Amino acid sequence: MEQIIATVRDFTGALVVVPEPGSASPELAWGDAFFYYAPDGQLPQNVQPYGTVVTKNYPDDTASDLDLPGRWRVNIHVGRTAFRELMGEERSHSLNRSHDFAAADTVLPHPVYGAHGWICVVNPAEETGELVVELLRGAHDDARARLARRTP
Repeated sequence: MEQIIATVRDFTGALVVVPEPGSASPELAWGDAFFYYAPDGQLPQNVQPYGTVVTKNYPDDTASDLDLPGRWRVNIHVGRTAFRELMGEERSHSLNRSHDFAAADTVLPHPVYGAHGWICVVNPAEETGELVVELLRGAHDDARARLARRTP
């Protein structure tokens, strides 16, 4: 987990936010990591992160069993085309299929946001580690391109 966070920190223009106890972030987010493209180093307003690392279950997101010891999950917005290539299906159909969202080291549609072009990997390792970094780099580049389109 720390290796992935450190890798993203090295992306040009990356802002990695890791809320800690006592911060203004909700307690539920403490210890998780949120990845943004922010070349000025300021948290973007009205922009979702392009990737996250979560270390626990969230109220509506328990399918990956992240409350078990040693489990964590990388979530990446990959978009329509990459989602189709990775999952072999369209985003809108991904949650209609049966998936073992608790499977480790496996690329899966995100259990909540898969229909929006998000994938996830629980405990990336030998099978998915390099792919996760590649997908995070692509999501970072996509976020940079979106900002460039919005900036006059």
